[in-house]
Amino acid sequence: MADPKGFLTTDREVAQSRPVDERVKDWREVYVPGSLLPIISKQAGRCMDCGIPFCHNGCPLGNLIPEWNDYAYRGDWAAASERLHATNNFPEFTGRLCPAPCESACVLGINQPPVTIKNVEVSIVDKAWENGGVAPQPPERLSGKTVAVIGSGPSGLAAAQQLTRAGHTVVVYERADRLGGLLRYGIPEFKMEKRHINRRIEQMRAEGTKFRTGVEIGRDLDAKKLRKRYDAVVVAAGATTARDLPVPGRELNGVHQAMEYLPLSNKVQEGDYVESPISAEGKHVVVIGGGDTGADCVGTAHRQGAASVTQLEIMPKPGEERDPARQPWPTFPMLYKVTSAHEEGGERVYSVNTTHFEGSASEEGQEAGNVQWLHLVEVEMVDGKLEPKPGTERKIPAQLVLLAMGFTGVDRDNGLVEQFGVDLDARGNIARDDSYATNVPGVFVAGDAGRGQSLIVWAIAEGRSAAKAVDRHLTGATSTLHAPIRPTDRSLTV
Repeated sequence: MADPKGFLTTDREVAQSRPVDERVKDWREVYVPGSLLPIISKQAGRCMDCGIPFCHNGCPLGNLIPEWNDYAYRGDWAAASERLHATNNFPEFTGRLCPAPCESACVLGINQPPVTIKNVEVSIVDKAWENGGVAPQPPERLSGKTVAVIGSGPSGLAAAQQLTRAGHTVVVYERADRLGGLLRYGIPEFKMEKRHINRRIEQMRAEGTKFRTGVEIGRDLDAKKLRKRYDAVVVAAGATTARDLPVPGRELNGVHQAMEYLPLSNKVQEGDYVESPISAEGKHVVVIGGGDTGADCVGTAHRQGAASVTQLEIMPKPGEERDPARQPWPTFPMLYKVTSAHEEGGERVYSVNTTHFEGSASEEGQEAGNVQWLHLVEVEMVDGKLEPKPGTERKIPAQLVLLAMGFTGVDRDNGLVEQFGVDLDARGNIARDDSYATNVPGVFVAGDAGRGQSLIVWAIAEGRSAAKAVDRHLTGATSTLHAPIRPTDRSLTV
């Protein structure tokens, strides 16, 4: 145990954020660099090293949290890094982007603020990079087997790294011009600077993983031909089909999907554009969707100089404290969350539904094609369904509308699904069995492509588990790769 009295004597402290008026003027990460190091040892010492560490259950990766908390408390950063990387390929990603279900499952959280697991995690890995403790781990020998991984998001990268380290020759195909998937073009720079991705890619290259960018399987390369080239294929292409809003006025200029908007601002940071082709500068911005993607749009709009930002959510405002009857510990509760983007301004409106968009009028009274107003109505739950409340209709100014309402499954327009001949489930995801295998022999699926839109920790966990299944498929033997327990069956080892 780290500090036997730590949870009694030390209050919870989290990373310090830069002042709002400073950080909205740039795209660097919102936290004060180095602000964690003076406090992180004591924060790690709050861990009680529980007899049954429920944080393990809360984390899809099965991270060895009490172990690396103990090492961090004692200042043994090398040992802490080894324990952290034993279950997580990319803790610098999860330590910045994960909503930390492990903290919701922390036993201390029953009656006190939980351990700052996420902050300890990112401190350990940042210290490891600083000290040169993150080195390539190339395999001792090659198996002679080849694997193609489709997609370079967290799931694809995790699967590729695990399979490369097992001795297989792995090639990752990415349809974008740079590697990282949604980490690269869906997550704003102020949440995670892309240098973190770049150095992991270099580590993987040094280990032997090969990468092919600008190649979309299904369009640029036939999936059937790809299957013939490789001994196995892992589809980790994500769930990129965005949920749309089919209301009158949807066709107006200025109404965009979030994933049309966010990548462009990231491309500005990469130097591809001087300014984004879709900019919020000087505009009244409305974001439809109250999740993390919506918050990313809010923060991006602030940095582009929006005149106002309003975020709409159809569901009621969540509570600020866990409801023991409906969301008992250690489940992950749906609580009202104030992200760094919300700290920077804007209005959040709950229990409303968009009825239609209105464009600017010309002299003839016809719409000129640019959105100007968003019409909405308040809703309430009636017999288990959300129904409009009469007399609550109103309109708000909207010169840029961003749809951030989630995703409905894997891309079905690029030919990948049809060319492979893989089955889909009822939710539009690629169907798979408990070993991540599709109905097509040798083709496996991991991450959002099979699970549906989910968290980064689930993506990495599934990438690792799928890699273990592929390794077992290729070698015909029990795999030595470490992988989390299959989430659909906690008694099944994969």
